[in-house]
Amino acid sequence: MPWLLYRAFFSLPDSIVDGEGQPVNALLGTVNALLAAIEARPARAVVACFGAEQAAYRVEAYPPYHAHRDPMPDALARQWERAPALLASLGWTVSASAELEADDVMFSYAQLESASGGRSLLLTGDRDLFQVVGEAVAILELRKDGDPVEVGPEQVRERYGIGPELVTDFIALRGDPSDGLPGAPGIGAKTARDLLVRHGSLEDTLAAVQRSVTAERPRLSAALREHAEQLATFKRIATLVSIEVERPVDQPTDFAAGALAARELGMKRLAERLEQLAAA
Repeated sequence: MPWLLYRAFFSLPDSIVDGEGQPVNALLGTVNALLAAIEARPARAVVACFGAEQAAYRVEAYPPYHAHRDPMPDALARQWERAPALLASLGWTVSASAELEADDVMFSYAQLESASGGRSLLLTGDRDLFQVVGEAVAILELRKDGDPVEVGPEQVRERYGIGPELVTDFIALRGDPSDGLPGAPGIGAKTARDLLVRHGSLEDTLAAVQRSVTAERPRLSAALREHAEQLATFKRIATLVSIEVERPVDQPTDFAAGALAARELGMKRLAERLEQLAAA
């Protein structure tokens, strides 16, 4: 959910305001994105996940984690506070963790749904969640022109040359600028992929370098040896953590109640759209 709110806030004009002149662009864009998703892929339940800006244990492991990010703009913070009530009014489950991040919460629900015989579609732009993709979990990518597209295990392999099970290894080696993880010096996406294809995992790659049983270039081998401990830390940071959650009950979207909430927030066009959906 944080990704959707940020995405909408920076992509929609701040001239979209409520009756008091306060921006509601992030709220409008987030709800519209979720409506488009469930229209394209009807769901038995929708869960909106929130979490801490950064998990404390990740910052303790690597202090620069998320440190490069600017503070949340006030105009977004005001909408952030209103978001849970608006989303809940639509009959959607709102779930949050004070200690872990929204990605961890999404991961937890996806795990539970898979264990219960269900299937999950995760609406996110964060590459960390590619590690969750499997037979019962896919990423749902929004497209400006056309329906959302599902990203499953085969699509992950096509994009990165490795399977979902190696995404955290890939992040550790290549780095993740959005999280402030630099990866290994001199290693880009292609080199990270090649290392994992040859050796099988980050741990196997580092073990081969330590034993000098690899044909990697001397400079590359040296970078891996010198940063081995840090790379292992990056993988732990990138690995999502499961928390205890309850499987949501089957719950259709309550368009009528959502319309009332949207009107109270001054979003007349959204209210009208929801009213039309309620009457359909």
